[in-house]
Amino acid sequence: MACPTTRTLVFVLAATAALTAGGCATVQPWQRGRLANRCMMFDPDASQVAYMTHWQESREASSGGYGVQSGGCGCK
Repeated sequence: MACPTTRTLVFVLAATAALTAGGCATVQPWQRGRLANRCMMFDPDASQVAYMTHWQESREASSGGYGVQSGGCGCK
């Protein structure tokens, strides 16, 4: 009879393997159009993101944290 910790370890390993294997998929060329849809993007409108970033920097009198290191004075 197996020990409870062994059973737990086997269960965790099996669950991890199932979740990992389920995340792998081959995308066919005709399926890429659906995945490239605007609703599937994190930031679909780059100009809106740039505007909101500028607005937040102006409102909070700080800048940075978006790829360019700079000071809190607003200079870049």
